[in-house]
Amino acid sequence: MGTEIERKFLLSQTSRRPPGEGILYRQGYLSVDPERSARVRIAGDQAWLTIKGKSEGMTRREFEYPIPLHDAKDLLDHLCLKPLIEKKRYHIDVEGTCWEVDEFLGENSGLILAEVELEYPEQSIVLPDWIGEEVTGDPRYYNAALVNTPYASW
Repeated sequence: MGTEIERKFLLSQTSRRPPGEGILYRQGYLSVDPERSARVRIAGDQAWLTIKGKSEGMTRREFEYPIPLHDAKDLLDHLCLKPLIEKKRYHIDVEGTCWEVDEFLGENSGLILAEVELEYPEQSIVLPDWIGEEVTGDPRYYNAALVNTPYASW
């Protein structure tokens, strides 16, 4: 852990929601400070506390720790900023690279983002034909930003 290197993309105009069920994610933020964020996330029956530093291009500091599910539910219900971020996440393998496609729900409904984590910033990746515009450096697309300015309000 320690560093996250990630690129984000919109889907192309002709793309549709990924096939399959996806995994429901519920997450909330204890802090959305531009210099650092603290997030609580539930995916299925597992939960994590994640602390991230300020994004510098596609790189930022990241520390993630498993926490008890009942603690995560309590934090989401009582301490996290609202609205919570809810989304379905789909994992898609493209030539050995795992893409995560998030279909947002609730106040962020209509937004679908594809993310790929890299081992190093200059890593070459194959962009699938369903990938559209890159939004890696656009802070509007950060999950933490979607708490204060949900996609529905754009």
